[in-house]
Amino acid sequence: MANILVVDDELGIRDLLSEILNDEGHHVDLAENAAEARALRNASRPDLVLLDIWMPDTDGVTLLKEWASTGQLDMPVIMMSGHATIDTAVEATRIGAQSFLEKPITLQKLLKAVEQSLARAALARHVAEVSMAREVPVPARPSGAEVTVEEAMTGGQVSTLPANLGPQDQQSFELDKPLREARDEFEKAYFEFHLSKEGGSMTRVAEKTGLERTHLYRKLKQLGVDLSRNKRQVVGNN
Repeated sequence: MANILVVDDELGIRDLLSEILNDEGHHVDLAENAAEARALRNASRPDLVLLDIWMPDTDGVTLLKEWASTGQLDMPVIMMSGHATIDTAVEATRIGAQSFLEKPITLQKLLKAVEQSLARAALARHVAEVSMAREVPVPARPSGAEVTVEEAMTGGQVSTLPANLGPQDQQSFELDKPLREARDEFEKAYFEFHLSKEGGSMTRVAEKTGLERTHLYRKLKQLGVDLSRNKRQVVGNN
């Protein structure tokens, strides 16, 4: 599972989150302030950081800015606070935080946010690995330019798509939009691509994307992927 760093000055919050995440099979490191967070981030290279906003030495938003400006924001960060304003949450998202959890944090919201952040990070690594394997740099594009799903997944190369892909699968989407909205569109297109390519087989798609079947089902439902369409395609091809 994942290596998760929890940064919060409240002992009770650290212990609670550690217990929940350990029960889910994750390894958890704990920091009570920004100084400890810096040291653990460099030592353990976490897959995900849960970062409190209000801390006595350096607040979470400032630490987030520091990581972003020094090129250390290479892991997803979920911000946490019981007193933050909407403006603070928006600022943290703009800097690079993936999501925001309001205290008191419920079990369901915590696990959902962690699952989504780890899935997005895995998707980003997959796309990067495909691009590196093909040794084809992604061409620079002007702001607002469209990128096809296949170009995004193949590092700019366009190959012959599977015969069972329709025009709706060869979609493109605008890059000039909020990051969260663009991520959701890309993830939906990514899973639809693999479902079509694998003939609607959830087992093969789970293997291809590196997700457990239960996680995959929840992800597809969350993104609004139409599984019945892929099943109809399989029947039509038999």
